[in-house]
Amino acid sequence: MGVPVPGGELSVLRWPATVPGAPTVVAVHGITANGLAWFEVARRLAGRATLLAPDLRGRGGSRDLGGPYGLARHADDVAALITGLGLGPTVVAGHSMGAWVAALTAVRHPQLVGRVVLVDGAVTFPLPEGASDDALAAVLGPALARLSMTFPDRQAYRDFWQRHPAFAADWCDEIDAYTQRDLVGAEPELRSSCVLAAVEADGAQVLLDQEAAAAVHRLPCPGELIWAERGLLDEPQGLYDEKRLAATGLDRTHPVPASGVPGTNHYSVLWGRAGAEAVVRALLGPDSAAAGRPRA
Repeated sequence: MGVPVPGGELSVLRWPATVPGAPTVVAVHGITANGLAWFEVARRLAGRATLLAPDLRGRGGSRDLGGPYGLARHADDVAALITGLGLGPTVVAGHSMGAWVAALTAVRHPQLVGRVVLVDGAVTFPLPEGASDDALAAVLGPALARLSMTFPDRQAYRDFWQRHPAFAADWCDEIDAYTQRDLVGAEPELRSSCVLAAVEADGAQVLLDQEAAAAVHRLPCPGELIWAERGLLDEPQGLYDEKRLAATGLDRTHPVPASGVPGTNHYSVLWGRAGAEAVVRALLGPDSAAAGRPRA
């Protein structure tokens, strides 16, 4: 489905609820991802909520929706989606960069957001003096490198992702469908749908933008952070741990409950069983009796 936003339409994936009176969740993907990243969360919701997952401008089905880019622009696009569909106030979730977007949506449009669920993102740490785009490349690794690559066929793109250290152990048909959805063009010059200029603009703001960094400390609504034990390349140190989070003052300036999911990395916290179940429980809320019945 498409939702009007400044400059065109935002492409949105929709998994409908099957339970009368079920809530609606808007779920925002990461910096080089697309809306299908939420496939496992959608499956485990099992119709207990309607899940709307937009492709952010410059990605997926919204690839041709041009700039300006930036986290505030994405937050305003999410607000336009909520307003256009008459949803607010609703739950907004975000993974990775999408967590910064979710928090910023709540700050910029408090009347539209009732609660936020932040998945391995939204909490910013100071970078060393002189940090630049090299820092973004170091953090994202092959996920960023592929944006300048071409692939002769779909199998070559599949092979590329199956070599990613955070993907290989969890490879399945659904991850395959998610990565294949990213391809545009024609053989022998297939490429990622992600517009490099969009990723560079957004990435710089994730690392350096003060408004985005402050958003999680200024939430006007309840929020919850779910973090992965391991990192973007499946390295032992993830983006967050209890010590790092305590150092940010998050528990003092604006209490946001935070919980880690053992055994998950930055990606499997969204599409592995343990991570997706934790996300679903957070989305449905502590008062939902259905929240405790994740699917096998």
